[in-house]
Amino acid sequence: MGNLGFQEILLIAVVVLVLFGGRKIPEFMRGLGKGIREFNDAKSNVKKELEDGMKEKDATADTK
Repeated sequence: MGNLGFQEILLIAVVVLVLFGGRKIPEFMRGLGKGIREFNDAKSNVKKELEDGMKEKDATADTK
């Protein structure tokens, strides 16, 4: 995954253009960007919560 060549990217772009039309593409891309941002925010929050939990666990283990 991640090894997309020029032909694959061009094919994807043509399919998106045919399916959504030229007028819907900016709206579609904005929605996609918003979804990616929300996913990354949620991922960061989960990572922070896990790190905080590990710190609390280490702090309680040190006091015993």
